[in-house]
Amino acid sequence: MLTGELRSNIDRVWNAFWTGGLSNPLTVIEQITYLLFLRRLDELQTAKESQANATQSPIEDPIYTPDQDDLRWSRFNGKDPETLFRLFTQPDGVFEFIRSMGKESAFGRYMKGATFMIPTPRLLAQVVDLLNLIPMRDRDTKGDVYEYLLSKIATAGQNGQFRTPRHIIKMMVALLAPQPDDIICDPSAGSAGFLVAAGEFVAEMHKQALLKTATQDHYRHRMLMGMEFDPTMIRIGAMNLLLHGIEPEQLADVDALSKSNAPFADAATMVLANPPFKGSLDADHVMPDLMRTVQTKKTELLFLALILRGLRPGGRAAVIVPDGVLVGNSKAHRQIRRELVERHHLQAVISMPSGVFKPYAGVSTAVLVFTRTDTPDSTNQVWFYDMRADGYSLDDKRAATGPAYEKFVDLERLIAQQPDAPITTTDIPDIVSRWRNLGNEATRARTDQSFLVPVDDIRANAYDLSINRYKEVVYAQKTYDTPEAIIAQINALDAERQADLRALTQLLAEEPATA
Repeated sequence: MLTGELRSNIDRVWNAFWTGGLSNPLTVIEQITYLLFLRRLDELQTAKESQANATQSPIEDPIYTPDQDDLRWSRFNGKDPETLFRLFTQPDGVFEFIRSMGKESAFGRYMKGATFMIPTPRLLAQVVDLLNLIPMRDRDTKGDVYEYLLSKIATAGQNGQFRTPRHIIKMMVALLAPQPDDIICDPSAGSAGFLVAAGEFVAEMHKQALLKTATQDHYRHRMLMGMEFDPTMIRIGAMNLLLHGIEPEQLADVDALSKSNAPFADAATMVLANPPFKGSLDADHVMPDLMRTVQTKKTELLFLALILRGLRPGGRAAVIVPDGVLVGNSKAHRQIRRELVERHHLQAVISMPSGVFKPYAGVSTAVLVFTRTDTPDSTNQVWFYDMRADGYSLDDKRAATGPAYEKFVDLERLIAQQPDAPITTTDIPDIVSRWRNLGNEATRARTDQSFLVPVDDIRANAYDLSINRYKEVVYAQKTYDTPEAIIAQINALDAERQADLRALTQLLAEEPATA
């Protein structure tokens, strides 16, 4: 957990970049990522040296050779700014070292095209000194530090890079409840927020299972897979995974929808994603299988087809989509909805308020939960939930209004108290609680906040998945007094006023004059 002092130190790092001339949030995060990677490499080398000393044997697979010793964090840390800057920028210096690591490390292969952009010796020395103040000894602290840094991207909101809100990610992960043997994918990974949260859920909720060597190996190397074509974001996502104790070996730098991603088929047991909402692709570059599922150029529809393709039969998904996917009247929109309902098992549509992505986007969204079955008539009924509150104000400020939960165990505690003590400031615990007890939803009316809809009703409405299509609104009858009665009430009030005025006048007349 981040303390106030730790947050303050991180803010000082950010402000140092800002005042030093780097104001683009992605650039700042990327440069910090490089420095954190260097610090981690030095820690790994130190661990290898300690093991070699203990066993009186040569260092196994050293990261640094003896002639590269001055490139280590612990060696250049504390040097004067000019010397430090030369070490980073010279042809055989620190930055070139990590650029040339290539496939020798899980993170190193994403360094192709990386650029050192810290402009001055003073800024570099200042940031190195500030990073030294941040304890990075355990995985939880490292992960929390990086997550807090990533929140600055959302704060700045530039270049269209907006992270999915952390609490929405946690809700979706809690709905699917990943298991230690799952293979979890995000085909639009970005900063790897979904993957990290899924890993956190398994680490917190399945501690005993992770004590087994084989399970731990699967967790660290094969459980989480993602795709991202933006080279900056893939470096940020890779570091996010690394600092949470997971090797980003399954993070692919590929356009998920392109023909080059053809191997992504029957690969994942679970998908968690918030694909791009706006976008149109050239059909010639899109994977042919996806075009057979849905004839469109719209990315939000193609990603749903990709997810169905990438899931193994029986695999589950929770995906954020814009409302247009739910109600669009085009042939492609109806085609993908029909695909979900008729050939697979569409389980839930959780409608979210339009303020969830403010201040950067006001579009209304929903979470679709479905299972790939490849079997007709798998969908019998669909659960709809009308989320009205997510624990934050729905204006541009997005101020917290509900209970905070940094860990999944905290969210589980809130879920456990539903429905005995419902929380009115956030619907998330109620959503997860009701999802886990869907049998109790059968008695809910369509005037309630959540209810089940038979598949025949959905077919009859051209596969429209908007909750407003099925929700019933009860209008309360209100009666008003007749005009005659209102006039009588006004006359009575006027008579009362006149009586009070006469009494006041009489009181003033009887009061003796003062000298």
